[in-house]
Amino acid sequence: MTDLPATNRTMLTEVKPEGVLELYLADLPMPTPKDHEVVVKVQATPINPSDLGLMVGAADVTSARAIERDGLPGISMNVPEAGMRFMAGRIGQALPIGNEGCGLVVAAGAAPEAQALIGKTVALIGGEIYAQYRCLAAQMCMPLPDGTSPEDGASCFVNPLTSLGFVETMKLEGYKAIVHAAAASNLGQMLVKICKADGIPLVNIVRSEEQVALLKGIGADIVLNSNDEDFVEKLTAAIAETEAFLGFDPIGGGKLSGQILGAMEAAAVRRMSAYSRYGSDQMKQVYIYGALDVGPTILNRNFGLTWSLSGWLLTPFMAKAGPEIVGRMRARVAAELTTTFKSHYSHQVSLEQAVDVATLQAYNAKRTGEKYLIRP
Repeated sequence: MTDLPATNRTMLTEVKPEGVLELYLADLPMPTPKDHEVVVKVQATPINPSDLGLMVGAADVTSARAIERDGLPGISMNVPEAGMRFMAGRIGQALPIGNEGCGLVVAAGAAPEAQALIGKTVALIGGEIYAQYRCLAAQMCMPLPDGTSPEDGASCFVNPLTSLGFVETMKLEGYKAIVHAAAASNLGQMLVKICKADGIPLVNIVRSEEQVALLKGIGADIVLNSNDEDFVEKLTAAIAETEAFLGFDPIGGGKLSGQILGAMEAAAVRRMSAYSRYGSDQMKQVYIYGALDVGPTILNRNFGLTWSLSGWLLTPFMAKAGPEIVGRMRARVAAELTTTFKSHYSHQVSLEQAVDVATLQAYNAKRTGEKYLIRP
């Protein structure tokens, strides 16, 4: 077993009873792996919107100011009263952050599956990855091909498996095509490539002409700008053409999920031979899988009674899909890591830089085309 340092520098987030959230670094004791566990030296870990939900939560990022704890940097932010109610369950808990990453296995427990990973570059999932080292079960690691860079390996799980999960959801639920909102993201670009390769019709929704050009440039057939005056009409026509009665929306708040359901109903009604006051009998499903807008989800009930709006999360989906489907998904990610599932990062920062006020405010803005990678 490789000699490890005594401490492991880790990023933590904690909500204080007085209405403050602190994001800070701490030197925690280095864990010792159990028989089935490995210790991974973290080389790269992305900042995803799901990570920001824990890092920042409902805090007011505009109030951020620099602090110091035990000689290490941090940030303090005010939390509005409504935010404190939202985060009441985590008050007083110092929580580690980071859903996924890439690194080198430097130590392992006695079990053969753990020992087999020593010296391997792996993608890892399981939380607590914004740290110099992560100790976790060997089964939470995915060995990567020799020569894989930390940048390519860092985002192997969340975005690739989510985009593949959308396609598997479509198949399991009997749909033929997909509507995807905020489609210019890294995840959205992956979904474009998957659907293009697999012959699946995909209706992409973006928010600017630059994003339209971006997706058209990588092979997307249907890209709609939600800011166009005739957006709803174009969306209805695209759904009618493709039969895309399954949608995925990472925005959550606002009116877009309702617009998608309404356009699905309008497209379905076109095929009806007789009027029904209950609307079409076409099942219309939209999943919200993110919270880019934390405001209320606004529904204008113009889509009949055969519909569903619900949440979609990767981990429960994988548990429901089962090992055969998940194994197939993971194998595809490994095989297409530098093509279909390649992520692009606009900034790379250290752990210390990640708890700088200006840097936090920049990556918390969640601008399309800007993605941050932490290099511990």
